Parts: sequence; structure tokens; C-alpha cells
Amino acid sequence: MTNDNDISNRYDVLVVGFGPAGAVAAGMLGARGHSTLVVDRLTGIYDKPRAIAIDHEILRHFDNMGIADEVLPYIAPFTASQHFGAEGQLIRRIDMVPEPYPLGYTPSMVFTQPPVEAVMRKHAESFDSVTVELGTEMATLDPQANEVVVTLKDASGKIRKVAAKYVIGCDGAWSQVREQSGMKLEDLVFDEPWLVVDVQVHEDALGKLPQTSAQFCNPARPTSYIMGPKNHRRWEIMLLPEEDPREMEKPENVWRLLSPWLKPEEGDLWRAAAYRFHALVADEWRRGRVLIAGDAAHQQPPFIGQGMCQGLRDVSNLVWRLDRILKGQSSDALLDTYTVERKRHVQTLTGKIKAIGQTICERDPEAAAARDAKILADGGGKPLTITRQEIVPPIEDGLIAKEGTAARGLLFPQPAIVEGASLRLLDKFTGPEWRLILDGRRVGAGEGEALAKSIDGILVRTVVPQGDDAADPEALHEKDGVLSGWFDRHSVIAALVRPDHYVFGAARSVADLTEQLSELHRRLA
Repeated sequence: MTNDNDISNRYDVLVVGFGPAGAVAAGMLGARGHSTLVVDRLTGIYDKPRAIAIDHEILRHFDNMGIADEVLPYIAPFTASQHFGAEGQLIRRIDMVPEPYPLGYTPSMVFTQPPVEAVMRKHAESFDSVTVELGTEMATLDPQANEVVVTLKDASGKIRKVAAKYVIGCDGAWSQVREQSGMKLEDLVFDEPWLVVDVQVHEDALGKLPQTSAQFCNPARPTSYIMGPKNHRRWEIMLLPEEDPREMEKPENVWRLLSPWLKPEEGDLWRAAAYRFHALVADEWRRGRVLIAGDAAHQQPPFIGQGMCQGLRDVSNLVWRLDRILKGQSSDALLDTYTVERKRHVQTLTGKIKAIGQTICERDPEAAAARDAKILADGGGKPLTITRQEIVPPIEDGLIAKEGTAARGLLFPQPAIVEGASLRLLDKFTGPEWRLILDGRRVGAGEGEALAKSIDGILVRTVVPQGDDAADPEALHEKDGVLSGWFDRHSVIAALVRPDHYVFGAARSVADLTEQLSELHRRLA
């Protein structure tokens, strides 16, 4: 055991790593009042873009955190991605679902990472309960019965010990938290060398570039093209077996690869970095009081831009659990389903991304021609359009109602609510808490509140379409019928929704709801 005199400070949570996942975790913990220390061995934000895509689920979390308005200037809609076959023919489109948008925001977006990351950090630092120490690295961690003792080393080499009830490793692909805790990475079998190139294109050259994002599924050189915000354009270019990745990062080789689209005088090279696109997932994401999230827990190919989204899903999944545990509302057995949920989600999504990646990466001309023919045949002889939203899976296992329960594991929609002459999204009336949302055409809030009183901290709201009569005079009125349509599609009268916006279960009757509330009460204990 460590002598208490050796420990300089104690915290509820220590977050190792102040990248996007660590910053959001710290901000979410700070908003809930938990004493949090964040450390990062670097002293500033990496000034070049890495992640480039987010989706409506993540912007919903940003809005819940109160930072959506600050990040929106650095965000733009993700254009449809057109997939071109071996002969340059259009074979498929990946787009986003149409309006009215199910979560209240543009479903797929691109963003510029450095300024958005700065907003995340500023938000975390705004809470009195959050302490941020940059230029400080975790040297060792020592899990004990009721806390984890961690040795920290600052830039001058000074060593000190701190203790935390929980440690979250958001320290990236080479995570020391993962390594020192004995968690191992499992290989999901994808390993391809690619060059990622970011260019700030000059205004007069933008018109000559493709006007949508694109996948060039050319067996000679598979290439992805992504339209970032404003004049930011990204190419992801497969490297060939004989090419040296470090050599290919040199400007003269980068511009040679970009020559089908752009000349050196038409843009400023922002970044060129060679990567191996991997598909990896940790075997465990929790060892006692030590947990991992983000790239520390998983790495996946970037073909639909879900890498950072997955890290932020991890911490939004984890923080509400820690919040209940630290407040004494639940035992730490609530953490048992963290790995179950997030690992399964990552594995399912990575499987879909790998399938897309393997389609794009086909190097054999005959196999590529057969691929193109099959994709077109699947679309009835013409390019098929699929949405990014149907690629991202629901929660399939974990803290959700029993199999067969309507809507279990789905993301809950967020309609626009009419408030006088203005509109506000549903979360503005509920916050990211446990909530029971009722179809106000069929059931009133009073009945729901009476049933839900056993759940500590649950909020009850009824919603009806604008202009409809409501069983509850206090019902919220939604503008576009997004939620009433959802209730009708699933044939349900109510939904139990988690703080991370996933549906625990939806009920077809009051009897169903009573049973689900009883199950939830037992599982949250």
C-alpha cells in the first residue's frame, strides 16, 4: 500500500490524454461536478488536421455540453461520396438521410480539428472541478482496493504521486494506460499503407476539383477525396508495395500523386503523413478502476470518417456511468457493460468499414471489374445510394432491455419543439439525463411519473405533434412529426432513454412500460 503522505492530491477521476476524447470526458465530468485531473505529455494542440468527420450524434453531445455554437464555424455538411469503378464509371453513392433530420442536426459533417479541439479544451478548463496539467505524463499506475495511485512526471522531470477513484486512458494508440494495465489489442485483420494529404486549395482552383467527395476505386491506385470545410481538401492515397512511406511524404512526391487534380501553385500543402490503416480493438476496456477509451481502445480504417466519433461515443457512454457511481446511485457493477457495449459496437462498425475498405482497395483488375459489376447489379443496374447513418450500428448488447424489446439500442430521435414563435430541440427541455418520453396522444405525464418514481434521477416528458390534442396539457409540441412518426413505426407509446441518447427500451403498453421500468431499476442498482 502507498503511504498517504506520498500522495499530493486525490481526485474522483484522472484522465490521461487531452485529445478530443480526453477533453470531452473531462468536460462532461466537470459539468457534473466531479473533481478531475487531466494530464497530457504534450503542451499544446497538434496544429494540423487528423480527424475530419463528425456526425449528428456527436454534434448532439456538443450541444448538450453547450459548445455547439462555438464549433459550428469550423464545420460544414459532408457532401455525398461518389464511388467510381475501375473504368471511372459511377458505381455507388454514400449520402446522408434527408430532412427532417432525425437528431435535429445535419447527419454527416466535416470539420477542422485544431480549432474544434481548442473549443473542447476550453470547455473542460472552464470548470472549477477540473485541473489540467500539460507537459505531464503518467509514469506508472498502481491500482489499489479503493483508488488508483499514479506517478506523474512533469517536463522538468519532477515526480509526484496522485490518487483517483477511477482512471480513464485517452492516451492514444500507444496508450501507456492500456499497456500498464495488461489490456491487449486484438487484430481485426486490416493493414494497408496509405498517404494522407491535406491541402488548403487556392480559391481560383476549387472549381476544377470534384464537387462532391469521392472514392476512386482504381486498382492501379485506390484514392479517397474528401471535401473539408471552406478550402480544405483531403486525399487519402494508397501506397504501393514498392514505395517507401517516408519518401512518399516528400513534397515533390506528394504533388506528383496529386497531379491528376491539382498543381503545386494551386494550393498550400498543409500535411502529408504516411499511415498504416489498421483495424484493432482492445480485448478488455476495463481492469477494475482503470478504463480506456478512444484510440487507446480501438483503431479502425477511416473510410466513413468514424474514428473520432467512436472515441467520443466511448466517453459519453462511460461518463454517465461514472457519474451515477460517484454519486452513490449505482454500484460500480454498472461499468461491467461498458466493454460489452462499446467493443461490440466497434467490432460491428469496423466490420462494415473493412468491407467498404476492401472494396475500395481491390488491386486486381479482374476482381475490380467483377466488383463493379456486382455493385451495379445490386442497384438494379444503376448506382445505388446508401446512407452513412445505416452503416453505423445500434447498441447490440449491454445495458438495454431484453432481446425482442422494441427500439432497444437505437439512438433516440430529437424533434424540434415549438415554443411560442421559436423552435428548440428536445434535449433543451430534458438535458442528457435518464428520461421517460411518452407519446402524449396516448398517455399523460402523470401516469408516467407514477410509474417511473423508482428510478433515481429520471425525467418524464410527453410529446405530441403540433396541433394535435394531447392526453397531457403540459405536453411539448413537435414541429415535423419526427418523434410521433418514430412512435408509430415502432408501435410504442413510450421510450426509456439513456443519458447518451440510446434507447434502453420502448413500450407498446403501460404493462410493458411497468416491466421495463422494473428491469431498469434492478440493473441500475
